[in-house]
Amino acid sequence: MGRPSVKPPSGVRVSNHISLGMVARTMPLDEVRQVLADSGRSSRRHRDLPAHVMVYHVIGLALYMGVSLREVLRCLLDGLRALWGPAAVKVAGRSVITQARKRLGEAPLRQLYERMVRPIAVPTTRGAWYRHWRLVSLDGSTLDVAGSTDNEAGFGRPGSGRGPGAFPQLRLVSLLENGTHVLFGAHPGRYTDGESTLARTVLDALRPGMLCLADRRFFSHALWRQALATGADLRWRVKGDLRLPCEQALPDGSFLTTLYPTATIPLPPGGGGGTTGCG
Repeated sequence: MGRPSVKPPSGVRVSNHISLGMVARTMPLDEVRQVLADSGRSSRRHRDLPAHVMVYHVIGLALYMGVSLREVLRCLLDGLRALWGPAAVKVAGRSVITQARKRLGEAPLRQLYERMVRPIAVPTTRGAWYRHWRLVSLDGSTLDVAGSTDNEAGFGRPGSGRGPGAFPQLRLVSLLENGTHVLFGAHPGRYTDGESTLARTVLDALRPGMLCLADRRFFSHALWRQALATGADLRWRVKGDLRLPCEQALPDGSFLTTLYPTATIPLPPGGGGGTTGCG
């Protein structure tokens, strides 16, 4: 879907804030070409906008959502020419850009995200660590998407007593690295999808050495066991009516308890419960 020809205020260029050529440093060209090959989206012949340039362009559009297609492309090429030479790519018309985006599709961007986006905190990063654990949070949100027929069919539109919302929305669940705010392991879905449902595909991004924080709406026996299986440590809030009998009191005031699949039919030892600490 095309954007209106909006430019930044007079005298202000997007490239004055940050060169979009830095995107090419963060997402190396070799990685981009690999995901294009894996997804079958590599350019088969020379075009004004080859597939690898369009990958960087789409990333730029996400960074500067209020700027027109051609202005983002122009600022992107200012940076790319410094890396690839003065004749890298010429600025194309809006119809050419739209056609190139359709050829690209979403698969290469998704694969690039899964390959490249990961926690980046170093030992000195403030707020990213608790003792020896890397702090991450499980959370969800909603995002407006362009008001197209395809987006409405694919994601749905929120409603209220006054009628449908202004734009379709997608629901997003991801892990967030505290301290750097890097979103990794993200999984988008329809607006009507539950956050606990989407979390099933996100928890596999947890790793040993992480301490995962989550709000009470994510807690369930199944999600808890799935998250534990990754080797990460967990600190999740639970609902106030959850039965958590004290099985062993600990010196710091917390205690050990066992979680069961149901609240009324506890399983025998070794039958699927999970011992955990509460405090």
